Amino acid sequence: MNQSPTSAFHLSKPRTQNAPAVVLFSGGLDSTTILTLAKQLGYRCYALSINYGQKHSSELEAAKQIAHAIGVLQHEIIHLDLPRFGGSALTDHSLHIPTSKDQAILGDKKPSIPITYVPARNTIMLSLALAWAESISSLDIFYGANAVDYSGYPDCRPEYVRSFESMANLATKVGIESPDPENRFRIHAPIIQLSKAQIIQLGAGMSVNYSQTVSCYQANSQGEACGICESCQLRKAGFAEAGVPDPTRYQISI
Repeated sequence: MNQSPTSAFHLSKPRTQNAPAVVLFSGGLDSTTILTLAKQLGYRCYALSINYGQKHSSELEAAKQIAHAIGVLQHEIIHLDLPRFGGSALTDHSLHIPTSKDQAILGDKKPSIPITYVPARNTIMLSLALAWAESISSLDIFYGANAVDYSGYPDCRPEYVRSFESMANLATKVGIESPDPENRFRIHAPIIQLSKAQIIQLGAGMSVNYSQTVSCYQANSQGEACGICESCQLRKAGFAEAGVPDPTRYQISI
């Protein structure tokens, strides 16, 4: 008998039947896999997307369609003005998004934390998810952190996830008032130790439609990918390694 794709994630299963969960949801490959996983594990899913001033909105448009198709209970999109602070090529129009050509030139001089890192982005997003979770009496938050094929982002490491979970239980009414450790917040990052290929294989086993997802750092208004940014390269390599046909829609020219 074939094993269910969700069977390996028993530690993330709901503690009570039909428990609510807040899922950080960008509309990309990783977060769509996470949202589908949470739904199949038995959670009642609330999807939270953040328009933080990224250079394109096609990922958020994809998020609306995917959230509706998956059947979340509620999908909220919060707007933040992170470009006001700058500091990232994803939000600052004066900064260039690195491509495969740039990486070939840099070679070993490539920075350990790339310019596509958005300062404190996951901390901000998880804090908003925590606020919503506490408001709806949810103790479970999912997000798509990945420490294997990740780009060097400090807020995608296992130690970061553990630290944020500790903070969540120190900084909330629920965390302080509950003497029972089983009645405290959990931050789930179930794909954190998976390669991109393994994530795609997991999603394929759950019949995720990856053609709707947008991962590209510089997708056009139709959601078509550039094919040469770091996110596109990881995605293309992941499909190839997974042995799954790549349904990504690519731009004819940039």
